[in-house]
Amino acid sequence: MDINKIQETLIQVSLRIAKRGEGALFVVGEIEHKPLVDQSVPPFNVTKNPKLLESLALMDGAVIIDKQGFMQSYGVRVKSTKVFKNYGTRHSAAISAAKGDNLVVIVSEEDKKIRILKKGKMIMQIDALQKDVEKSIPKAMQVLESIGAGTVGTIGTSLLLPALGISFLPGVIVFGSVYYLGKILHKKKK
Repeated sequence: MDINKIQETLIQVSLRIAKRGEGALFVVGEIEHKPLVDQSVPPFNVTKNPKLLESLALMDGAVIIDKQGFMQSYGVRVKSTKVFKNYGTRHSAAISAAKGDNLVVIVSEEDKKIRILKKGKMIMQIDALQKDVEKSIPKAMQVLESIGAGTVGTIGTSLLLPALGISFLPGVIVFGSVYYLGKILHKKKK
């Protein structure tokens, strides 16, 4: 399954969750976890059943999705090994889960923002309350697709201020190498 299709599904589901003032945590990849609830829902393709994914995401705990786009576990506890300063346990679990090639999407119920993490760093933040933010998602997906590992290593987890990222779409902030992102964005405008 195409990781971009999985990312897009997670962002769309996350926007609906954030707009309702709820929180969620999605991990695409492998991570040590412990179920908090009975796992009675069998694995399913998340891109084909986003409504079920949304329902499971609203439970306490994380939703684990494999790289093929199949939900593996839900309502699970991800052990936190790192602390996301000034944020709660969900964010600490997210930063801990964003290791290796894992993709992590976290929805904050407090500020209604969606944060996308890779390689232990935040690479994008989407403000669910921004007017017409849904229109920015296709272009944000193009940037996510273009980012790759080259820019991810340049971001610090404490760099959560919009001034330290590039805001090029309504409600979307991209964090990373300004030079590299500038090349991507310049190319997209042509």
